[in-house]
Amino acid sequence: MGFKTAPLPGQDEFGVVVTGLTPEMLDDEAVRKSLYDLWIERGVIVFRGMEGLDIHLQLSEVFGECEIHPLLRGVDHPREHLLIIEIEYDKEQGDIYEVEGEARGAVLPWHSDLVYVEEINHGGILRPVTLPKRGGETGFIDQITAYESLSEDLKQKIENLNAVYRYNVNAAEMMYGPKPDKIIRQGAKIAKAAMHSVVTQRAIHPMVYTQKDTGRKVLNVSPWFCEDIEGMSREEAKPILDAVMSAVTNPDRSYFHKWELGDMVLWDNWRMVHCCTGVPLNDQRHMRRTTIAGDYGLGRFEQAGAVVTDEMKMGV
Repeated sequence: MGFKTAPLPGQDEFGVVVTGLTPEMLDDEAVRKSLYDLWIERGVIVFRGMEGLDIHLQLSEVFGECEIHPLLRGVDHPREHLLIIEIEYDKEQGDIYEVEGEARGAVLPWHSDLVYVEEINHGGILRPVTLPKRGGETGFIDQITAYESLSEDLKQKIENLNAVYRYNVNAAEMMYGPKPDKIIRQGAKIAKAAMHSVVTQRAIHPMVYTQKDTGRKVLNVSPWFCEDIEGMSREEAKPILDAVMSAVTNPDRSYFHKWELGDMVLWDNWRMVHCCTGVPLNDQRHMRRTTIAGDYGLGRFEQAGAVVTDEMKMGV
């Protein structure tokens, strides 16, 4: 195909590094199909030596149509391009959390994008603009291998169960999985996003689904935003979700990408969970991301016309 592939450093269960790819190759249908198939098979692709907005959009379109992020629809928010999300931390703005006794900016715990609405985007490509001197790694864990690690008893328990999600911008209020110790400052942009009409209802997604292209089972659970199991009390659901989240966030199966300028990283959002480790408060981190559209067709809102109450927003 004219490009080279190699395993992710220290991770052979998923992912691949692609080098030698040029913008001109993206016009070749055979190359495009090869890259798409590689994405479905491996879940994460690290592209080296790919820079700029035009290449970012062109590369994203190999894997599907780009869309405006739901929380940016109808919002007058300055950004490089309508189809780009600006993910930025500097010392004057952005969220600050305490994690393991250290104050950090740009912290994002393990999650799947858009799991808090009915349609989950298929993927995204992230590229760096400004990188910190330390920290700011993006972590990935594969939920196909996570599912395979479950006991047969747990697999049977969750086979036909659905998880319920609510958009909560305060990651310190997470109910499941590793989370920050506390929030120190919440940035104005993300606080505003919590008021968007698209997140006034909770969303429901199956805890397990089958990847259509390969027939493999996927553990379809996001630690951040998960609150309940449909049809169960929280007391009944907690031991099941605790056991599942242990597999979802197992650090032994993780890959943390150490960013360099010229990288672009694609992930399958129907299959991977991801996170960001955060950066020192006096540093900067500025990333840009596309949203690759798609709908696996299994999500729904909890109840037509239902609203998220103030008590739900507070995690009560």
